[in-house]
Formats: sequence, C-alpha cells, structure tokens
Amino acid sequence: MKTDTQRPRPGAAILRTALRRNIGAMIAGTVLMGLYQAAETAFPIALGLIVEHTMQDRSLGSLGVSIGSLAVIITTVSLSWRFGMRVLQKANTTEAHRWRVQVAACGLQPVARDVDGLKSGEILTIATEDADQTADIIEVVPLLVSSLVAVVVAAVALSLADIRLGLLVIVGTVGILSILAVMSQRIGSSTQEQQAKVARAGAKVADLIIGLRPLHGFGGNHAAFGSYRKVSTDAKRQAVTVAKVNGVYAGTALALNAVLAAAVSLTAGWLAFGGQISIGELVMAVGLAQFIMEPLKLFSEMPKYVMIARASAERMALVLSAPPVATPGPERPSPGGGLEIDGVRHGTLQGVKFQVAEGEFVAIAPYQPRAAADLVAVLAVNVAPLAYEGAVRLGGQELADLSVEAVREHLLVNPYDAEIFGGTLRTNIDPSGTSRTLPEAVEASMLTDVVALHRDGLDYAVRDRGANLSGGQRQRLSLARALAADTDILVLHNPTTAVDAVTEQLIARNIAKLRRGRTTLVITSSPALLDAADRVLVLDEGVITAEDTHRNLLAGDEAYCLAVAR
Repeated sequence: MKTDTQRPRPGAAILRTALRRNIGAMIAGTVLMGLYQAAETAFPIALGLIVEHTMQDRSLGSLGVSIGSLAVIITTVSLSWRFGMRVLQKANTTEAHRWRVQVAACGLQPVARDVDGLKSGEILTIATEDADQTADIIEVVPLLVSSLVAVVVAAVALSLADIRLGLLVIVGTVGILSILAVMSQRIGSSTQEQQAKVARAGAKVADLIIGLRPLHGFGGNHAAFGSYRKVSTDAKRQAVTVAKVNGVYAGTALALNAVLAAAVSLTAGWLAFGGQISIGELVMAVGLAQFIMEPLKLFSEMPKYVMIARASAERMALVLSAPPVATPGPERPSPGGGLEIDGVRHGTLQGVKFQVAEGEFVAIAPYQPRAAADLVAVLAVNVAPLAYEGAVRLGGQELADLSVEAVREHLLVNPYDAEIFGGTLRTNIDPSGTSRTLPEAVEASMLTDVVALHRDGLDYAVRDRGANLSGGQRQRLSLARALAADTDILVLHNPTTAVDAVTEQLIARNIAKLRRGRTTLVITSSPALLDAADRVLVLDEGVITAEDTHRNLLAGDEAYCLAVAR
C-alpha cells in the first residue's frame, strides 16, 4: 500500500457535487415551482383585471372568461406545486441516501480513512442528520429561483400600474435579503456548533451502550450517566441558542415582509386616492402585497437553509475528505495458503514472528490480553500495514500488496466481542444466505440447544445486540457465523470465554473437526482449545517465547501451567 496525498474536499465541493448530480431534477422542479409561483402571483393580477374590465363592462361573457381564467390559474397552482415538490423531494431523498451510504462506507472502514477525533456515534449523526440537511440544497435552489420569479412578476405587474410600486418591491426585497444574509451567518456558525455537540452526545451514548454491562458490573454506571448528562446538557443549551437565533431570524423576516407589504398597500392607496392608478390597479396592488408575503417569506428563509446545508456539508467533509491512511494494493491472495507474521511491532507487540502452515490448527496462548488485542487488530486490517513494522503475509503475499476487500474474503478474524444484529438466528449466522455449511456450523458451535429451545428454530427472532440471548448464547452465535463463512484462514479470539467447561470441550473438538484441512488460528487461554490445536505458541511480553503441544507445555513450563490452568 502507498501513502495518499489526496487534497481535502471542503463542504462547498460537496454541495456542488450534490447540485451537479441532480441538475435535471432541479431544472424540472424549478420550472414547475416557478410556474406555481407565477400562477399564484397571477391570481391578484387577474382579480384586478376583473374589477377593471368586467365590472365596468358588466358583461356576462367577460365574467365567464374571468371565471375560466381563475379556474386555469387555480389548476396550474395545484398541479405545478404537486408535481414540482414530488420531483424535488424524490431527488432530495435520493441524494441524502447517497451521502448516507458514502459516509457509512468511510465509517465502516476505519483503516481506510484517518478520522481521528470522530467516534462512531459522531459518524452516525453525520451519516443521518447532516446527510439529510446537505441534500436539502437540492430543494433550496429551485425554491429560491421560483420565489424570485414571483417577486419579479409582482414587480413587473406593479410597475405597469405605476413605476414607483415596482421600484418599492425591488428595493424592499434587496434590503430585506441584505439584512437577513448578515443574520444567516450567525445561524450557520451556531448550527455547526450544535451539530458538533449533538454528535458528541451521540458518540457518548454509543460508548455507554457498548460498555453498559461492565459499567453495571463495577458500579460505574452512575458516573458514566453523569458524564453523558453533561454533554447532553451542552447540546441542549446550544440547541436553545440555535432556536433563539432562528426565532429572531424568522421574526425579523416576517416583520420586514409585513412592512414591505404594508408599504406597497399604503402607497397604492395613496396613488389611487390621487387618481394616479385605477380601482382595478389598486385591487391588484393590495392583492399582490398580500400574496407576495409567501414568496418573500420563502425567499428570505433561503439564506438560512443554505447556511445550514453548508454547515452540514462541512461536517460531512470531516469524514469524506479525511485522507486515506494508505492506498490498497491491486493484488489478490491465491486460494488456500498459510499465514505468516514476520517481525511485527505494533502497540505491545515487540517483533512477533511465527507461521501457520496451510491446513494447520494453531493456538496462541497470550499472557497479556493487550498483546492479543493488538495482534487481532493487525490481522483484521484494522491497522494499516504502514502503521506497524514488519509484515503479515497471506499465501506468501504481503498485506501491503493486497486490497482490504481481498484480504477479508481470504482471512476472517472473529473478535471476542463480535456484534449480534437484530433479525433471526439464521440471518445472524448466514447474513448473505449463501453458506453451504450452516448446519455444520450450528452443530460445531453447540448452538443446537438454542435452536431446539424455540419453536421457530433458526428463524427465532433475535433482538438488537442479542438482548434476548445470554452471554454464552451470543458468543456461540458469533462463533457459528465465523464457522459458517468457511473462509480459507480463520482467526478466533477468545471464542469460548462465556460458556461452561463441558460445552467448551465439545466446541474445541468440533472446531478441530470442522476446520480440518483449513488454516485456523485461535488466540485463547482455554485449555480445551489449546489441547485441540496441533501446536501452541506462547505470546509473552510481545514476542513468541515458546512453542510445543499443549500437553508438553503443561509438563515442562510452570509459567504456562499458571497462565492456562483453571
């Protein structure tokens, strides 16, 4: 793998990408929403013309034409709004989905991106709320343009009656937008700060959920909840601040729009009183002053939504523009093959070196749990090859030359705290529905009693995180999933710590039998699994210090006896 010097992608570039990808839908939406605003603005104009001509002529034919014109305007308003919003909301929803998937892809590949400082809870918030708010830009631009259409139509119509009315609308609109543009800057900065604090609160929740059982175990739950209350209170205070800013913004916008409408109405009344405009034109001007409130309100809110979308895009850029830790190589490992660790130094590992031949079942007895965790992280490619010294080879090829996807197809590392998902036993064991060894995996992991316990068998519903399963059942379910994958090289980390000794003995024999001829590495202190292995490696102080069968080590190594005896 090679280092990558890709330049960061700012939030503005994310917004440009969203706009470019949806240009067709935005054009269609802009046309339809512009037609809606033009038709809605035409309504008071039509009323003015009816008063001006129909009432003067007192002709039934003119009245019929006027009523037909109003029906056409109302129909245009209804249909253009319905189909315009349908087009824009579909594009908005689709674009939000694209960004959610993209952010989630970065979050699920921690080795691929350097996202230091962002926890999983924060990435979750970015992938949901920020993705949605960024995609809102697709609706904001067409609505901004359509509102401008309404203002222009109103200004032109009023100018035809009297140029002073048209100029009043134009100058008033520019003044309102200038004032609100300054205020929207405060909204953008406040919203960005709020999103950051909400994301930190979400990250704290995720950490608490993961560690809830241990916290209860040593009585640290009250202190943990107190720390969450603090970050949640900070988020609440910032949310109140944002609400106040938004309230001031909305109130100011409404007041300014009302002032402009009142100014247009009073000016029109003054002109009509002086005989400079007709009664029909007065009706049109007063009607436009009322109708123009809605597009002006919408128009004045757009800067706020633009700033919110930009703030969210900047948050997404923290993940999407994070530089890749390394660029994956193009190679793929050949089927079968063994595993070689050559002088790896990472964390507590101090030059670990060993080999697992193809088809061999090897166990590692770690004297320090931290060293086992560091070794698992390296093998699972949760640490980029450039981040540690030495090399890991699959079938003779270094991980640095292989893509992460190819490594994970060839090498499966099952951690001791593997996640259990909401669904069924079957979907947890075989998520893709393609495993050819599912029955054998269920039997080998001793999950058969769980299956037999429930009427639905493998279709028994499992709650999120396996909440309706015991610790031992969750662990055996995770083991069954690893065995059902039937991968070329399987690494298991403490797969039986939550099961009783008798079940552990059976599982050890079953794993050895099921994985016969396949490369298997078990990192454990379980005597049953150590005894089932072809040979045992002792990992002490970050290096391999001994190698033999379990029984020979028991007979000749006192430190080993103390470490694994139960």
